[in-house]
Amino acid sequence: MLLHKSKSLTFFNPQILNNSGTTFFDMGISAGFPSPADDFKEQRLSLDRELIKNKEATFFARVSGQSMIGAGLDDNDLLVIDRSLEPKHGKIAVCFLDGEFTVKRLKVEKSGIWLQPENPDYSPIKVTEENHFVIWGIVTNVIKKV
Repeated sequence: MLLHKSKSLTFFNPQILNNSGTTFFDMGISAGFPSPADDFKEQRLSLDRELIKNKEATFFARVSGQSMIGAGLDDNDLLVIDRSLEPKHGKIAVCFLDGEFTVKRLKVEKSGIWLQPENPDYSPIKVTEENHFVIWGIVTNVIKKV
């Protein structure tokens, strides 16, 4: 379900399905030569259980833009965001800054808080008392299409 759309992020509320899951082969997939001796152990895997630790505080947002490509967050990737996690230096956070959502790495120093992009084409943003600023949640996972 679509919750909010801004220039840089589109937010979705996850729909948790109780009996969801798909077939999962717990054997490791070789990127080299396959081993004919591997047994196939079939199980059920739920991405909800793997990616969502706190269902009431978790949201998805789709990335729009290139400012975090160095952190592996590309345009149109789907972020899993947990609002219950404590913001810390070095974490990737979704922030609300002066009326817009943005995703950046938190840089917490004695001199203040910076929102650090992971692309040299973008400048860090210093958060000041004049800014309307809220750390909205911490990115826990990214889902990519290949």
